[in-house]
Amino acid sequence: MIAKVCGITNNEDARMALDADADLIGFVCYPASPRHCVDLASASAGIGARGVLVTVGDRIESMIQEAKCHALGWIQPYLPTHERINALTHAHAAGLKLLLPWPDSADQPMAEADLYVWETAPAQTGLHGGSGQSHAAKFPPPGPFLLAGGLDGGNVRDRINALTQDQRSQCRGADAASRLETSPGHKSASKVQQFTSTVHACTL
Repeated sequence: MIAKVCGITNNEDARMALDADADLIGFVCYPASPRHCVDLASASAGIGARGVLVTVGDRIESMIQEAKCHALGWIQPYLPTHERINALTHAHAAGLKLLLPWPDSADQPMAEADLYVWETAPAQTGLHGGSGQSHAAKFPPPGPFLLAGGLDGGNVRDRINALTQDQRSQCRGADAASRLETSPGHKSASKVQQFTSTVHACTL
């Protein structure tokens, strides 16, 4: 199972997440977020292919350019619907993998991805990810996903086990951010370690 630690803002926390065996490490580049990474070059130094650029915008090309510039392996783009449809093609052409946000809401158009992150809908939280709020798990992504939304080491196993059998068959791991912090943008080593260890121990 994949453990993604998101909302990293500095290299000390990034290295700590690596030491805790995080499989993916997310850097939010979006000034409106309390987890905005001001200096991505410094924060992501040495992280490489495990790094995920998490950002919001109208065009994927600029996101790809930024991820490539910092040698990250993944992008997690919050895009308009018309841009989401071809996001996987653009990401693969640039040698990147796509982790596509999939809010738990109805009537979403199909968009392909390497993995989806099944998270609480912005209509509910007012935020693009990182809200600390769970969702009802009613509208799953159309492919393999990381479960997200109010997760930490204390609840992630139960949340995964509460999924239906069909949903569990597509679950590839979990993504957490705000509940692993001492304050916004600053991670707790013990909470990160508990989360990654619990996710890695989960079986479906």
